[in-house]
Amino acid sequence: MNFPSHVAIIMDGNGRWGIKKKNSRNFGHTKGIEVVKNIINAAIKKKINYLTLYTFSTENWKRPNQEIKFLINLLETYIKKELINLINNNIRLKILGNLSKFPKSLKIRLTQAERLTRKNTKIQINIALNYGAKEEIVKSIKKLNNLSKQINEKNISEYLYTKGIPDPEILIRTGNRKRLSNFLLWQLSYTEIYFVRKLWPDFTINDFNKIISNFVQVKRNFGGIK
Repeated sequence: MNFPSHVAIIMDGNGRWGIKKKNSRNFGHTKGIEVVKNIINAAIKKKINYLTLYTFSTENWKRPNQEIKFLINLLETYIKKELINLINNNIRLKILGNLSKFPKSLKIRLTQAERLTRKNTKIQINIALNYGAKEEIVKSIKKLNNLSKQINEKNISEYLYTKGIPDPEILIRTGNRKRLSNFLLWQLSYTEIYFVRKLWPDFTINDFNKIISNFVQVKRNFGGIK
């Protein structure tokens, strides 16, 4: 029986949901945070080891400044509020991406959260922030060149943000869009992909559990015949 160790999610549709409900993209982002909490709890109950959430891409800087500021403040508030819960519930937080463009206060809070939760073992939540897969791969190859190391699959993987993390067995994308949007392009080579019509704020624990149950029945041959 295949049981996933690592689930990745593209949480798409917050803005569209907010416009539809209250004519405010930010309202959708706020609602989306509530869904994140629910899905983390569902993943823990399913004994999933890693949950990677695509939170802010390198392309998201193209959005209006007001929305970007709201997202940054929302994330900082969430980390500040939830840090004690993360520690007490044995949840590890890891950031994937380049934090250099974010405000100093957010960088300090994220670094602190990583440090204080680094020994936690129940589940690791990977937050992809200012993350772009193409940039990640290029940076890895440049690092190998600088170190005069051989460029091969093993070495490239060693210098990705996801070093030491198994590739996702499952990718979920909500929002009725069927694309990867520059997310984990290297790591998703053999991942089972589930595109969901629902917008992220409407995604439920039941939806998540159904996907896990479906995956368990999938025969994964990785290019071979069994």
